[in-house]
Amino acid sequence: MSYVFNPINIGALTLHNRLVMPPMATAKSESDGKVSPAVLSYYQEKSAGGHLALTIIEHSFIQQAGKASSNQLSIADDSTIAGLKELAAVIHQNGAKAVMQINHAGSAAASDVTGTTPVGPSPVANPRKGGVPHELTGQEIQQIVKDFRDAARRVKAAGFDGVEIHSAHGYLLNQFYSPLTNQRKDQYGGSVLNRIRLHLEVIGAVREAVGTEFPIFLRLGAADFVEGGTTIEDSQMAAREFEKAGVDVLDISGGFSGYINPFSSEQGYFAPLSKAIKAMVSTPVILTGGITEGRVADSLLAAGAADLIGIGRAVLQDSAWAQKALAALKK
Repeated sequence: MSYVFNPINIGALTLHNRLVMPPMATAKSESDGKVSPAVLSYYQEKSAGGHLALTIIEHSFIQQAGKASSNQLSIADDSTIAGLKELAAVIHQNGAKAVMQINHAGSAAASDVTGTTPVGPSPVANPRKGGVPHELTGQEIQQIVKDFRDAARRVKAAGFDGVEIHSAHGYLLNQFYSPLTNQRKDQYGGSVLNRIRLHLEVIGAVREAVGTEFPIFLRLGAADFVEGGTTIEDSQMAAREFEKAGVDVLDISGGFSGYINPFSSEQGYFAPLSKAIKAMVSTPVILTGGITEGRVADSLLAAGAADLIGIGRAVLQDSAWAQKALAALKK
């Protein structure tokens, strides 16, 4: 039997196979971030049949200043819960589990979208977006921690099966993690342990909000792929700390490189990162990155590169991808 078909337990959460739809922004929400009919229709189509055991909902902003783009989903106040309940129900009715990703864009936000000045760990231009942000004060950092906690509470109240904290693709937590953008001289800057201090505070606050049984995922931009940026050695150290802090799943992607590896375009191009991290932790690891064939997903699992495989653009292009891939693997 192919590895793809093996169920996996993540705390109280059981997934019936190893295929995951990773978070991909749709820009289909209402202008205020509420769930729209277009959002419900999209996730209904993508999760149909439950062939992808888990759907991770696109990044949703925890506060207005952290909104990344127009028509992004919001998890910023309690008025969003009703629509998100509908969204979770759509996915559950299709036989899949649902996790929601929560995020603050930091210096990747634009003032014409947020109505506020972009913020970041240091007054350093965002390598992907440009623009020099306001350097967050200690008090402002604590407000962000609180907003992550409140967002996670809403995710659970809306009936999702877990919550994912976003620290990849050049957004705020990634900005704190990367030496490219974090040049602070206080307890949040310098060493790897200091640069993940905010992550650990957010993980602790989220755990406090959701309780011991609710799975916490963390998407980690495990390398920036540029000189002076984060390295896999940094991420191995960070991963151990995240596991100790109570993260249940590590979802591996790129850092300021975004969701690409500039040195590889082969299927599973983040596999060297996920495999190196998997060797350091006992928590399940998700690998995403250009995987378009079921046999490749299966071989990556067999090789120990990850415990779960995220299929993004292939599912975006063909909603029946998973059904076809699973059928082919059964032959």
